[in-house]
Amino acid sequence: MSVDDLPIRSFIPEICWPAVPSGQGMALLSLLFQLEHSQWWPAEEHLRRQAAQLRLLIDHANRTVPFYRDRPIATTIDPLQLLSEEWLAAPILTRRDVQEAGEALLSREVPESHGAVSEVFTSGSTGKPIRALRTELWRLFWSAFTVRDHLWHRRDFAGTLAVIRESGAGKAPYPNGELADNWGRSTAEVFSTGPSASLNIMTPIDRQLEWLERQNPDYLLTHPSIAARLAASCIREGIRLGKLRQVETISESLHPRVRDLCREAWGVPVVDLYSAREAGYVALQCPSTENYHVQAEGILVEVLDKTGRPCGPGETGVVVVTPLHNFAMPLIRYELGDLAEVGEPCPCGRGLPALKRILGRRQNMLVMPWGEERWPLLSSGNIKTLLSLAPIRQYQFAQKGPGHIDLRLVVVRPLSDEEEAALKRWVQEKFGYPFDVSLMYLDEIPREPSGKFDDFVREDAALNQSERS
Repeated sequence: MSVDDLPIRSFIPEICWPAVPSGQGMALLSLLFQLEHSQWWPAEEHLRRQAAQLRLLIDHANRTVPFYRDRPIATTIDPLQLLSEEWLAAPILTRRDVQEAGEALLSREVPESHGAVSEVFTSGSTGKPIRALRTELWRLFWSAFTVRDHLWHRRDFAGTLAVIRESGAGKAPYPNGELADNWGRSTAEVFSTGPSASLNIMTPIDRQLEWLERQNPDYLLTHPSIAARLAASCIREGIRLGKLRQVETISESLHPRVRDLCREAWGVPVVDLYSAREAGYVALQCPSTENYHVQAEGILVEVLDKTGRPCGPGETGVVVVTPLHNFAMPLIRYELGDLAEVGEPCPCGRGLPALKRILGRRQNMLVMPWGEERWPLLSSGNIKTLLSLAPIRQYQFAQKGPGHIDLRLVVVRPLSDEEEAALKRWVQEKFGYPFDVSLMYLDEIPREPSGKFDDFVREDAALNQSERS
C-alpha cells in the first residue's frame, strides 16, 4: 500500500481532504514519518541515537528515582561504544528487584510534558504480579510501533480484524464477543479502518471456530497455540476461511509448526511480534523474512550469555531491555526472562538489529537430573511424530521433579497400551533421558490466568531455583 492509498482519518468534519488528524494523530504521524526513515539507518547510527536518549533517561533516573539514587547508573556513555565495558558492568535489573523495590522504582518528578501516568500489571513465574507505570507519551510510542507493524505487512485497513486474546472474566464472551467499528485506539487515531471483533480466549476451541467462521475476518490476531488448534480443526473438518489473509501471533513463543498449519489450513502467512507489557514493543517480524527486527527507536535490547557478555549471530542468550522513553518507571537493563537467538544483519536492508528466534521463558527450560538446563523446543518434525503415535488434540509437558515428567493429554478416544508405551518412549527419546513419564488425561488443559499457554512447564519449586529471578 502506497502513502497515496492510506485512509488517513480527518477529525474535522468539514475537511475530508487533505485529512487533518487529531492532535494525538498528528503526533503519531510525526513519529511514523521518522520511523519510515530511521529503519534504513545503519546500525551505528541507531547506537548513536540510542546513546543520546539513554543519557537523558539515566540522568532522570539518578535524580528522581530512589532506587537508582541508591545504585546510580553511569551517564558517561560513548555514543559509538554504547555496549562498552562500563555499560556491561552496570547491574542487571531482575524481576525480584522490581518486586522488592516497589514504589522506590517510581520517579518522583515525571515530566509534565509526558502526559498522564497509568499502571499495568504482569505476572512472573512466581505468580507475584509486577506493577509497572507508563506515561501517555510511552503509549504514543506503543501506538507508533503498532501502526508500523500494520504498514510493514501491508494490511488493508478496510478489512475486518478478529482478535482472540481477551482473558478477563466476563469480557468478550461467546457467542458474540465484543464488536467495534475500528481496529483499536492506536490505529484509529490516524486511519479509518474496518470493524473488529474480540472473543475471550477461554472460550472452548469448537466455539472459537464457530465464532471465527461467523466473523469471516481478513486478519486474525491471537496466541500461537490458539492459531494452531484452530488451523488443525479446520484441516480436520475441511473448513476454509475464505477472506483470511494473514494470522498475527502474540504473547507465546511461535513454533515453526504453527506457520505450517496456517499455510495448510488457510493458505496464509503468520506474522509474529514480540512485546512485553512492562517494556513495550521489543521486536516486530520483518516484512521480507522471518527475522525479528528490534524496535531500536524505542528500546535498547541486549542478548547476553551466561557470563553477561553480548551474544553474536547464531548464539542464544537472555534478553535484557532498556525502554528509552518511560520516565515514570525507568527499567534500565531489565531482564525479561526470555531467551533469544541473535540473527545476522537482515537481507531486507534495514539497519534495525535482527533476532532469529524468540525462544521463550527461562523457567520453561528442561532441567536434567544432573542440573543441566536444556531447551525443550518441539520442532515441526517432533510434533508430526508425536501426533502420529496417538490421536492427540492437545498436550502439555510438566516437569514435576528432576526425573519425572507428566504428559497431559486431550485425546480423541482412549489410548491403547501400545500407544501409551510409544508416547512414553517418545518423551524419553526427545528429552534424552529415561524420565519416569506419567500420562494424565484431561477434557481441556487450562491456560494461565493471563491467557497464555506453554506446552512445557516446570512445576517443581526446587527446579526453578536455578532461574535468576
